[in-house]
Amino acid sequence: MIQWVLLFLAVMASWAGVPFIGAAAAGVAGVAASQGRANLAAVIIVTTVAGEVGGLIGYAIGQRWGRDLVQRPGKHQDYRMQILAKGESAYERWGRIAIFFTPSIVSGTAKMPYRQFVVWNLLDALGFALLTVAGAYGIGRLASGHSRSSDFAVLVMGVVLGALILLLVRHRRRSTLARRSALDSPAT
Repeated sequence: MIQWVLLFLAVMASWAGVPFIGAAAAGVAGVAASQGRANLAAVIIVTTVAGEVGGLIGYAIGQRWGRDLVQRPGKHQDYRMQILAKGESAYERWGRIAIFFTPSIVSGTAKMPYRQFVVWNLLDALGFALLTVAGAYGIGRLASGHSRSSDFAVLVMGVVLGALILLLVRHRRRSTLARRSALDSPAT
């Protein structure tokens, strides 16, 4: 029971703004599932739900205190302002797809509509869970000498999902840039 609570808290904290801990915890849980110490489906579900809850917390922090946190005086104020500008630019350029590569705090600070955030953050959390957990599961199975075709299939699924997300983001970016270019170019 404690491992599920720790997994949930680590992923939730990561999605709320603490870097790296969630991916590491999800990866470890995926490897544990590959060795029969955890249920793969349960790991994916816990990781997804924790990502959604953590994302909602991060969104709320960004919405309520995001600008105040960024604009507070201090040594790194200019850097924080640049990061916020880049995040807002990402939302202008890519719309909802920006959720896949910006922290949830930026979503709240950039005032993304809450209902859109809830849906897209859930898709992001599910994609993260499948990619991270399934990838770690497949690697764990193959590294330990378990080379059934289903183990290889889980690894491939994780890699393919990651590639699909990357391609979707790149396609969205290119189509948005093409539309902007068409709007900005003078009519002939």
